[in-house]
Amino acid sequence: MLLDGKIILITGASRGIGQATAVQLAKEGARVIIHGRSKESLTETKNQIEHLTSYQPFEVIYDVRDESEMRFSFQQIKKQFGYLDGIVNNAGIMHEALSGMLPKESLQEMLDVNVIGVLNHIQLASRLMLKQKKGSIVNISSIIGTNGAEGSVGYSATKAAVVGISRSAAKELGERGIRVNAIAPGFINTDLTKHYEGYKKEKVLSKITMNRFGQAEEIANVIVFLMSDLSSYVTGQVIGVDGGMVI
Repeated sequence: MLLDGKIILITGASRGIGQATAVQLAKEGARVIIHGRSKESLTETKNQIEHLTSYQPFEVIYDVRDESEMRFSFQQIKKQFGYLDGIVNNAGIMHEALSGMLPKESLQEMLDVNVIGVLNHIQLASRLMLKQKKGSIVNISSIIGTNGAEGSVGYSATKAAVVGISRSAAKELGERGIRVNAIAPGFINTDLTKHYEGYKKEKVLSKITMNRFGQAEEIANVIVFLMSDLSSYVTGQVIGVDGGMVI
């Protein structure tokens, strides 16, 4: 298996891309640590992993905006495992509004979760990777962060920040054996995009070369690659997984 025995944390693992990633990593032999805002929200993910493997995934419960709870959870991870091989910074939120109509509160929430949350996780995770002088960090950006989208100025700003964070962190941590990459998903069928219906959804579909929407598992498969030794010389990259939406 590609990830046999690797200790990997997935944030926002209760649904969508995070859940699919946790399951796919576990299939490849990783000892996954699943994060959510409540124990109940992780039940389905936990059950899927237990059905596939012989162990219970380690759970960490906190709001990514709560730095003290986050730090406590990383202390628990260190106590349980001693180190980390990888982290997938997937937790994120999206508020849509045209330029000039985005409430300040919504923008601040996206900045706190999508940007500050990612930065804090990178800082804490990299410390646990330094012991073995290697590790892989994957940050989930978005095609909206790399190419923009009408009605998503705030969200686009936060996901563009993830790109900058990833490239800068890759330069800082590379000499310590820690790789940092970002993934920019296109239109993926998850709870984040379920409000796209009718004409709005068809308009997006018309821009996708492969003429279909992506599945969370297809993002997870790329994450498996970036977490594995197959990508041992890949760092500082932003990988688009969008079915040809951007060519």
